[in-house]
Amino acid sequence: MPNYLAPGVYVEEVSSGSRPIEGVGTAVAGFVGFAERGPVSEPTLITNWTHFTRVFGGFTEGAYLPHSVYGFFLNGGGAAYVLRLPDTEAAGDGRRDLRATVPAAADDKRAAFAVRALPSAGPGELSVVVAEAGQPGEDAFRLDVLRDGKVEESFDNLTTKRGPANVATVLARQSKLVELEDTKSAALAPRKDTTTALAGSAPAPRSLSPAEYVGDPVERTGLGGFEAIDEITMVAVPDLMSAYQRGLLDAEGVKAVQQALMAHCELMSDRVAILDPPPGLNSQQVRDWRTEFAGYDSKYAALYWPWVQAMDPITGNRVSLPPSGHLAGVWARSDETRGVHKAPANEVIRGVVALQTVISRSEQELLNPLGVNCLRAFPGQGIRVWGARTLSSDPEWRYVNVRRLFNFIEESILNGTNWVVFEPNDEYLWESVQRVVGAFLQRVWRSGALVGRSAAEAYFVKCDAENNPPESRDAGNLIIEIGVAPVKPAEFVVFRISQLPQGAALEE
Repeated sequence: MPNYLAPGVYVEEVSSGSRPIEGVGTAVAGFVGFAERGPVSEPTLITNWTHFTRVFGGFTEGAYLPHSVYGFFLNGGGAAYVLRLPDTEAAGDGRRDLRATVPAAADDKRAAFAVRALPSAGPGELSVVVAEAGQPGEDAFRLDVLRDGKVEESFDNLTTKRGPANVATVLARQSKLVELEDTKSAALAPRKDTTTALAGSAPAPRSLSPAEYVGDPVERTGLGGFEAIDEITMVAVPDLMSAYQRGLLDAEGVKAVQQALMAHCELMSDRVAILDPPPGLNSQQVRDWRTEFAGYDSKYAALYWPWVQAMDPITGNRVSLPPSGHLAGVWARSDETRGVHKAPANEVIRGVVALQTVISRSEQELLNPLGVNCLRAFPGQGIRVWGARTLSSDPEWRYVNVRRLFNFIEESILNGTNWVVFEPNDEYLWESVQRVVGAFLQRVWRSGALVGRSAAEAYFVKCDAENNPPESRDAGNLIIEIGVAPVKPAEFVVFRISQLPQGAALEE
């Protein structure tokens, strides 16, 4: 308290001791997979599909990541961290040695200049087209760079003379696909209206190891790169199945990566893994895969089957996709519209036109107890998520919404009570903590996330001398005991109907 030396009126600002706990976000996803281009082994925040295409490119053959991210945003996802794995198309450091020699003007048999693909150009057939410039001139020309026949870059009013419009200078500054192979010697004027494909030795495919998915927390690579990002609440690796289909990973490698994914979520304790089964399985095969090969038991993981089919915007044909990306979007949409306590089930999956396998109720009866969440098509109701279970054998953690509700409560309390550290451990602090945590749980209860007609039935917060004896305080410990009663989904709805004789009265 300050010492006042002159008479007068003074105003002091003092803390009320109440520091409300704010609920953390629950709809941020983490994706790992292959992309056309972009930063490698470095998590990048993406906020919409346009943002993704600007950083990582669009849909590309052999990669499920773009389709999964597209499905995530289409189904209501708000933000995602994307971690691109190194390209699998080339051996060694992944550099593609593709070159093209652009011919000189018609009256010259020499080459004008040589173009080379950049290491980060990504997959696809590249070619360069020399055309008339927008502002015709004796030496001016336009250079278009095509991938698979489509213009991706265009540079107009170029010249081979020195200056800011020099072709080598412009490509070095602006192109993300090609560069001039030799910039020291003077280039000749190129021949107009020519198309030259970049060619080279065919890249040798390489295999992947589970370590590339797992990564290193110190180097911030692979799943280890997600450890420093607290906002992530769900993680999916859709291109794990792409690598499996292309023979880059065997079945044991798939199992190792999925186990590492679950271990990551259990270590962080604030996120849930969304797993994909192998493609093309029928109900018996997915049951065998779940019980024999992938006998996982984790309260931080959920498995969805079958694969979904969506329209490929590039080819216009149907493409089969692992469901994890779309399901992450469904989780985010359910959190936004109903709350994290609502089971993300009986929800329509947007952007899906069919299922790879159509299943019946009897088939689901064999899969649901194993924790396989089925996707079902209902006439007139669309394709819906028809399961909400984790892969845990513990009945307390059977449902996805219970696990994620606890993640939400725990993370919110942790983030909102940092001010308690190093405060005097006395009765005043105990009452403050009880009041702040109790106010937060009161809001959670009123949102419908906890069971109970009264707050006393829904939760309790205990922080007093009984659970903080002198020896505990001497050790620097402050113990707060919290109990909550989460809501469980009505998974089995039973209507009991019986016949009554005519005129019989119902018993009250």
